Formats: sequence, C-alpha cells, structure tokens
Amino acid sequence: MAKGLKTLIRLAKFTTDEKRRTLVALQDREEQILAAMAAAQAQLLAEQQVASQDTTGAGAFYAAFAAAWLDRRAAMERTLAALRTEIEHARDDLADAFRQQKTYEISQAARERREREEEDRKEQAVLDEIGQNLHRRKEAEGG
Repeated sequence: MAKGLKTLIRLAKFTTDEKRRTLVALQDREEQILAAMAAAQAQLLAEQQVASQDTTGAGAFYAAFAAAWLDRRAAMERTLAALRTEIEHARDDLADAFRQQKTYEISQAARERREREEEDRKEQAVLDEIGQNLHRRKEAEGG
C-alpha cells in the first residue's frame, strides 16, 4: 500500500502542477487584455488630440473611430470579465488539487512515522533481550 500512496502523491503533484500552469496561462492572458485595453485608451487619447487640432475637417472621422473604440472596449471588458471568472475557477481547482496532494503527503508521513516507531520498538526489544542475556551471564559467572 505504501507504493500506492507514493504513486498517488506523484499523480497529485502532476495534477497540481498542471492546474498551476493553467492558472498562470489564464493570468498571462488577463495581463495581455489589460495591456491591450491600456494601449487602446492611449490610442483614443492620441486620436482625440489629433481631432481637436484638426482644422481641415478630418476630425469628423473621429466620431466613427470613437464609436468603434467603445465597441472594442466593451468587447474587451466582456472578455476580461469571463476570463476573471475562469481565473477564479482555476484558483479553486488549484487549491483543491493542492489540498488533495497535502492529504496524501500527510498520510504518507504518518505511515512512515508509524513504520519508524515500529522498527525502533523492535530494535529496542532486541537490545533489551541482549542486555538481559548479558546480565544473566554475568550473574551466572559471578554468582
């Protein structure tokens, strides 16, 4: 059974690592979306500045740009909200996997401790018996 528990621990570690990688990938995607949103915001501000300084009438195209920008920002916010929900689920999955791994590791440690204690007890019994035999021999020789 000890080998089975060690196999479960290895499997649990693998599962935990996979869940951790999944979470990191989702968090990286979140950072990419936030960076894209910041870049889009900077682009909007630049376009606003160009439109306000335009004297030739090209600033009329700004309204269409702004409407498209608002649609794009709304889409990114929806994507970000869905991604954050996925991140929360991934965090929960990782916590569950880690908890399961720790349960197996604690069980294995307890099993190993019990086995050590049993070995120590047996060893002490052998040493006690040797001591008693030596004591009996001494008494038999001296007494």
